[in-house]
Amino acid sequence: MAAGLRKQVEAIDGTPLPHGILTTPCTDVRDVADEHELLGVEWLALGCCPVRSWTDPCLDESPGDESPGDESPGDESPGSKQFCRPETEYAEPITLYAGAECSTIGWSYEEAREHAEATLALGEQKALEAAFWRRKLTRYAIDLTPDGGPLTVSQGVAALEGCLAESYGGVGVIHIPASAAALLGCCDLALENPATGALSTLAGNCVVIGAGYSAENTGPGGTPADPGTAWLYITGPLVIRRGPSVTTPDRPGPSVNIRTNDRRVLIERTFVVGTTCTVCAVNVQIR
Repeated sequence: MAAGLRKQVEAIDGTPLPHGILTTPCTDVRDVADEHELLGVEWLALGCCPVRSWTDPCLDESPGDESPGDESPGDESPGSKQFCRPETEYAEPITLYAGAECSTIGWSYEEAREHAEATLALGEQKALEAAFWRRKLTRYAIDLTPDGGPLTVSQGVAALEGCLAESYGGVGVIHIPASAAALLGCCDLALENPATGALSTLAGNCVVIGAGYSAENTGPGGTPADPGTAWLYITGPLVIRRGPSVTTPDRPGPSVNIRTNDRRVLIERTFVVGTTCTVCAVNVQIR
C-alpha cells in the first residue's frame, strides 16, 4: 500500500516499569517548587554514626584491672564514651530533557509540546536511573566482589545487605538492573508487599529495578560489566526532589526556525536524588 494512503492514528502509549526509581513506593519522591532546593541540597548525615553500648567499669572490673582514672578526649579506656562528628552529605541536580522537532506543516506548537511532554513522562525514569548510576553509584561505591570473580545473585544480595547493615543498620535500597531482575525470583530474594506494591528482601531492604541501570551496567569507576554479569548496588534510603517541567519556548512564535521552517519544543525537569551513608557494589553472574 502506498505510504500516502496510510491513516494517521495516535501514538502507542507506554508505562514506565513499576519498580523503577520513580514508580516504586521504596523511594520518597517530593515535588518541590523551591528553585534553591533544585540547585542541590546538603544535610548532616543521620544514622551513619554508630550507637554503642556502655558498661560501668566499676560493675565490670576484673581482678587486676587498673582504674581508668582521668579520661582525655578520644580515650578508649574502660568507661570512656565515644563521640561521632556527623558528616555533611549532599546531592547535586540532575536535569533531564526531551525535545520535539517537526515541520510547521505537520505539527502545531501544541502538538509538538504534547509530544515532548509525553516523551519525557515515559522516559524520565530510565534517564534518571542512568544519571544516578553514573553520578553517584559508580563514583562512591565500595566494591565487594571477591578476587575469585562474580558471585551468584543470591550471594551478591547477601554481601550487599551485610555491607549496609554494618555501616547503617536501617532500611536501604538495592539497585538492580532490569537484565538481572528475573533472577531475584528463583530464590525468593525479593517479594512484593500486597498492600504497597513495594519489593523487598527478607532482611527488609527495598528493591528498585531499573531500565536505566540495565543500560549502564558498570561497576565502580565506570568499568563495564563483563558479558554474562551485572553490577548490583545498595544505598541508604532515597529522597528524590522533583521540580516542575519547564517548556522552552513557552509560546508558538519562537519555536519556529524561519530558515528551515522547522519547529522545536523542549521540555526539561530537574531532579535532586539524595541518599545516605555507604554505597556498596558487587558483580554477579546472570547467565
